[in-house]
Amino acid sequence: MTDDYLARIGQLIRDARQHRGWTQVKLAEALGTSQSAVNRIERGNQNISLEMIARISEALDSEIVSLGYSGPMHLRVVGGRRLSGSIDVKTSKNACVALLCASLLNSGRTVLRRVARIEEVFRILEVLSSIGVRARWINDGADLEIVPPAELDLESIDADAARRTRSIIMFLGPLLHRMDQFRIPYAGGCDLGTRTVQPHMIALRRFGLEITATEGLYHAVVESSVTPGGPIVLTERGDTVTENALLAAARHDGVTVIRNASSNYMVQDLCFFLEQLGVRVEGIGTTTLTVHGIPEIDVDVDYSPSEDPVEAMSLLAAAVVTGSELTVCRVPVEFLEIELAVLEEMGLDTDRSPEYAADNGRTRLVDLTVRPSKLEAPADKIHPMPFPGINIDNVPFFAAIAAVAEGQTLIHDWVYDNRAIYLTDLNRLGGRLQLLDPHRVLVEGPTRWRAAEMMCPPALRPAVVVLLGMLAAEGTSVLRNVYVINRGYEDLAERLNEVGAQIETFRDI
Repeated sequence: MTDDYLARIGQLIRDARQHRGWTQVKLAEALGTSQSAVNRIERGNQNISLEMIARISEALDSEIVSLGYSGPMHLRVVGGRRLSGSIDVKTSKNACVALLCASLLNSGRTVLRRVARIEEVFRILEVLSSIGVRARWINDGADLEIVPPAELDLESIDADAARRTRSIIMFLGPLLHRMDQFRIPYAGGCDLGTRTVQPHMIALRRFGLEITATEGLYHAVVESSVTPGGPIVLTERGDTVTENALLAAARHDGVTVIRNASSNYMVQDLCFFLEQLGVRVEGIGTTTLTVHGIPEIDVDVDYSPSEDPVEAMSLLAAAVVTGSELTVCRVPVEFLEIELAVLEEMGLDTDRSPEYAADNGRTRLVDLTVRPSKLEAPADKIHPMPFPGINIDNVPFFAAIAAVAEGQTLIHDWVYDNRAIYLTDLNRLGGRLQLLDPHRVLVEGPTRWRAAEMMCPPALRPAVVVLLGMLAAEGTSVLRNVYVINRGYEDLAERLNEVGAQIETFRDI
């Protein structure tokens, strides 16, 4: 093999090992070789046989090199099975990606505990690594350590990884403090129609950031003499725009007031993390945040993001649509209280444990047991609102829940242009959903689910909703190309299997 191929294969092996959370020592033990040999392989400094590549692929459960086209991942679901036992909620996807972006504020070492091992996180890590940030999984892959370089290399940014995540937009807030001009690729992520970044531009312009967009890149120029001067009023109470404003304010040498701020779960986690960095934030949990920024941050920080209320809602919905008794543990209840109130009004039988604190010491958790229940359609329509209303990302799960309830439920997903359309994919599984317009869908229940083979919708939450319908449908269903689910959920199929589901992952030959 040429040196170039050896280096590329070595990089693939290193990435697969890091994604699995293994050290070089652990991989060496699995292969019956030495850590130094693994190090040489990953650096492209050692010839490697096809047999060794196959052994490494088997050890890491990763297709390092394929002959011909390596197809996407699919799920084969044997439905109609009851779930039982208990399942833990993982840490928040949206909090984790925000905290990874926030690590760029800090010149010191950042350790994030129990980071969600999902494709969205992996894409951000690929971008961080490409610009010189040292990120590695520690403690047997449970935690993540991030150490930035003295100077970031934005010219080497991994554009492909950046374009596969919308979270790249949150690099703007930290980077405006690190360089006078830079370029980053356009934000990507789910296909949810037109989602303007204008609110971000309006907020960050108050810190001297001017953006022009050409040829797939945001071209940023920073005028460091510009300061907010007065309160920043966000034109949209969005989560990421609030986070971007917080990231910009954190290293502004002065006091920044942000009004019409989101008070959602990922914003609160970011505020708690900024406090660990030494930035004082007043008004956490309200729509007015006062940030006492500091111009330089160089601390070693250790932080535990809280659990994901949207994943919790996904697991609750799985129990409801399969008519199961299931205990969902570590539910961040303060971010699900409206959803639970609606479900209980529909007739859902639940028990809650006493509240206890998340590992961040601030977020309130409960263990929630769901029992089989005869549900009635809610009297009012289901629609999202900024926290403390029904979470925008939880609205799609009500489509699956409404499908097993008696009567008609109107779901008004007013935030996104396309997402309600994807919910009608449940009709392939026996659902009776009528699309009224691009934002409203009428769900008629109860549903006699039937198995089907389908392509995965290109949006995360509707994709999981289709998977939930397959869990309820008697027979064998196939959901093709599930990358979008892996963007936001860690080992979802395997974890559902542990509580009684029968889901097999496979690829085309």
